[in-house]
Amino acid sequence: MAQRMLACTGCHGPQGRAASDGYHPRIAGKPAGYLHRQLRAFRDGQRRYALMGTLLAPLDDAYLRDIAAHFAALDLPHAAPAPVRADAATLRRGEQLARRGDPALGVPACSDCHGGAFVGAGDDLPGLLGLPVDYLNAQLGAWRSGTRQADAPDCMAQIARRLAPQDLNAVSHWLAAQPVPAMPRPAAPAAALPLRCGSLGGSR
Repeated sequence: MAQRMLACTGCHGPQGRAASDGYHPRIAGKPAGYLHRQLRAFRDGQRRYALMGTLLAPLDDAYLRDIAAHFAALDLPHAAPAPVRADAATLRRGEQLARRGDPALGVPACSDCHGGAFVGAGDDLPGLLGLPVDYLNAQLGAWRSGTRQADAPDCMAQIARRLAPQDLNAVSHWLAAQPVPAMPRPAAPAAALPLRCGSLGGSR
C-alpha cells in the first residue's frame, strides 16, 4: 500500500508528513473517517482541487477507505511549529476563539468539537495542530466563500461565515503556533456538538 501511495506522498510529503510549501497538509495519523470523507469530497466535487479530483475520480469508496485506513494508521513524530508570524493581540483573539469561541457571534470554541487538546475527537473530527498557518487560513477562507463544502448542514461553513477575515486569520495563527503533544490521542467524541453537522450524520 505504501508503494501505491507514492502518488499521494509526492505532494503531502514522505509518509504523508506534510509538504514544505505550507499548503499540502499532513495526512499521516488523521482519523480514518475524516480522511475517507475528504477523499470522497474531492472525488465528488465538494472540495475543488483539480489534481485531487483527477487522481481520485476512478476510485470507488472501498479503495478510498483503504487509503484512509493506511494513512490513519501512521503514527509518526510531528515537526515543531514554524516561527510565529502574528502580533500578541492577534494571538490573544485566536486563543479566545479556539478555547472559548465568541457567544455574541454564535461561534463555538474549536475545542468543543475538536477536543480540549485540539488533537481531534473520535474517528471523524480531525486534530487542528501541526498544520501550517497558510493551509488553515486557506481552508477557513474556502468555507467562508463556499469553495469548500460539506454535507448539509455545513457547520464549518456556518462558523466561518460568522467570523470576519481577521478572526479567521487570528485563529489560524494561534493554532499553527501550538506544539503537538508528544503522544497525541483523540478525545472521546462529545455526546452533542454545539452545531448540527451533516458530515457527522446531522444529529450531533
